[in-house]
Amino acid sequence: MRLKSKKAERAVVWAVWIVAIIALWELGAYTLDAVLHDPMAPAKLPYFHSVVLGLVSYAGQLFSAMLVTYSRALIGFLIGTAVGFFLAILMSLSKTMEDIAFPYLIASQMIPVLGLAPIIFTLVRDMDTSRIVIAAYITFFPVAVNTLSGLKAVDPLKKDLMYSYAAGTPTIYQKLNLPFAAPYLFAGLKIAAPLSVTASILVDMLGSSSGIGVQLMYSLYGGLKDLFWAAVVMCAFMGLISYYIVVALERIFVPWARRKEA
Repeated sequence: MRLKSKKAERAVVWAVWIVAIIALWELGAYTLDAVLHDPMAPAKLPYFHSVVLGLVSYAGQLFSAMLVTYSRALIGFLIGTAVGFFLAILMSLSKTMEDIAFPYLIASQMIPVLGLAPIIFTLVRDMDTSRIVIAAYITFFPVAVNTLSGLKAVDPLKKDLMYSYAAGTPTIYQKLNLPFAAPYLFAGLKIAAPLSVTASILVDMLGSSSGIGVQLMYSLYGGLKDLFWAAVVMCAFMGLISYYIVVALERIFVPWARRKEA
């Protein structure tokens, strides 16, 4: 009964949030157009219903572009997750490894993606590979840092208890450390998933021939306002999908974290 009430509350919150966003959007567009009589109103903030019509009109074009960008972002996300996860395990096993690697992790994030993407493309000479590399680069840092935090937060008394039963390091990681760190890992994945999509979109805009970022640039400089705003909404939708896929996976693979929240 309690679960049903929570679901109902969540549905109401979502409904209120969506209605509020649409109402504020329409009000802002109306203010620019009918009250302030701004000649650039359709470009600055078109009516919400105009954006919806644009999404319907360009649905096939945007969907195919989204698949190109999203598939590359997914591959990069998976690679970055694997790299970050295993790097976190290595750093948790060795304080020396952590002292050596962590400054490089921090330094790597000081390089802006817009500056790194052309360098990567110059090296690999392939736009798809560039998308994957940049998405992996964006992903591995939050995954590594959050997973390492979880591994270091394990209660030492629990470790000592397992050692007292002659459990080896692999067993301790399997039975204690990794399950404890799993919610931390998924916290990093929730951050990284939308960012990997954003990174892939940015690479699209640097000279690719396909992808949602290309649609953004083409519509922006071609004066196609309906297509531009439809592409912007599609980009936001891609980020939301990525985030909630990770949330769904967390509920499946880390059910104990959800029970703690309840």
